[in-house]
Amino acid sequence: MQLKLPEIEAQGASLVAISPQLPDKSLSTKEKLKIAFEVLSDVGNKVARSFGLVFTLDEELRPLYTDWGADLPEYNGDQTFELPLPATYVIDRDGTIVLAFVDTDYRLRLDPEDIISALIKLKGKDH
Repeated sequence: MQLKLPEIEAQGASLVAISPQLPDKSLSTKEKLKIAFEVLSDVGNKVARSFGLVFTLDEELRPLYTDWGADLPEYNGDQTFELPLPATYVIDRDGTIVLAFVDTDYRLRLDPEDIISALIKLKGKDH
């Protein structure tokens, strides 16, 4: 599955990622991974919590994350070990969610073609 940012932008849409990382950490991650879209900070998982996406990482998994270079307290600025489930939303200009995808298996993601199809439908609705 490949990100199709030009096709998304061609529909008049913007792609935004939301991360619980502190703003400086989000910026570092964006630069390190050469991400070409906005990455916003959701410190304390306030937005994720409002969507019902927050879970607490099990204690036995915490050392693994640190071993993988993901020091959650350092990156997120707290000791909660809370993370958001990965989720994708297509949101209309009026704030209506027209497509939502959430899966507890972080490896499963919404196919970009489904996002583009939803955007094409939205664009057709605007005319």
